[in-house]
Amino acid sequence: MFERSIYKELAEHLSKRQVTVITGMRRVGKSTAVKYLLAKVSHKNSLYLDCERIEIRILLNKPHYEEIKEELELKGLDFTKPCLIALDEIQLVANLPSLIKYLYDTYTVKFVVTGSSSYYMKNTFSESLAGRKHVFEMYPLNFREFLVFKGVWAKPFERYRWQPYKAAWYNKAKSWYAEYLAYGGFPEVVLQKKEKDKTDLLQDILNSYIELDVKLLADYAAGEELYKLVKLLAARAGNKIDYSKLSSASGIGRQKIAAYMQLLEQTYLIYQLTPFTHNIDKEISQQRKLYFSDTGLLNVLGGNQLSAGQVFENAVAAQLKPMGVLQYYQKKSGQEIDFIYNQKMAIEVKETPVQQDHNALVLRAVSIGITESLVAGFRPAPTFTDFMWAGAVF
Repeated sequence: MFERSIYKELAEHLSKRQVTVITGMRRVGKSTAVKYLLAKVSHKNSLYLDCERIEIRILLNKPHYEEIKEELELKGLDFTKPCLIALDEIQLVANLPSLIKYLYDTYTVKFVVTGSSSYYMKNTFSESLAGRKHVFEMYPLNFREFLVFKGVWAKPFERYRWQPYKAAWYNKAKSWYAEYLAYGGFPEVVLQKKEKDKTDLLQDILNSYIELDVKLLADYAAGEELYKLVKLLAARAGNKIDYSKLSSASGIGRQKIAAYMQLLEQTYLIYQLTPFTHNIDKEISQQRKLYFSDTGLLNVLGGNQLSAGQVFENAVAAQLKPMGVLQYYQKKSGQEIDFIYNQKMAIEVKETPVQQDHNALVLRAVSIGITESLVAGFRPAPTFTDFMWAGAVF
């Protein structure tokens, strides 16, 4: 089993009384993380339940909690001692938060649970378990994890993390980064050897996302309508989103598009970046910029509609988003900064950066009170090296 960066943090929380909640998109590695944690438990008084199985949903939906407890005892759990229950994809069982609260408050039970909807986990689930849980978000593999899963990671590579362009690191890792851009960071996809198998698996992940997560969470019957919208969004990756224009292009009502967009973000398919501003009213009123959580899925959806620059900018966004707060900046004149990272660093993304890109970025950043800036590039220009290669963002 390959270890993810988040595993250390999850393992440290295993000894805490709070519910360990792992949320993220389907097939991103949540179930594997749970099994990793189960292997770390010092006792054998534990049970794993997959809520995607119909018999598990029937069991957990029973109206009397003590009856459910008895069924769990028949499966080998001893509630007279400290025990651990792992529940996968809990958003599929409506009354689970109440059951977890009852068992948590009545017995010495440690829960480790997963789910695919941030809205469910942070709102519906949180209301029932206020103060009793900690939420961890899982994302597709970052570039370091990608190299680990490829079996090529070496400890000396760590020295290049967030460092300025180094020709040695670029020449060593550029083909790996090109693959990362093309097929993204879903663990199963990275482990495939053939390009066709990678593409087929990405299509399968997309289909299961729409058919299972979206329909079950939102009760939307219009899978074809949603798929059409997602295709339109892929062509607009890296751009500000106008719901009225999307409505005209798709034939879907503006209010419905707004609901779909919220759903797509809450189930981790997309990110919407807010503008960087010191005026909260402007932040709320201005349009958001759209990015996909994984470039593999973006490429499957966008195909030849996408430019190389779009895919590269989306990759950098997906690399940065799990590490901090990501926004964008744009003046009324149209001048913009691609990303404002953690409200203190300005980042401009260029396929082949040159000195003028660096100079312009510094001036724009200083004008809004930001003193840290860097240009993230895909390949070096012959005479300019004052940038960070995007393969160093991990």
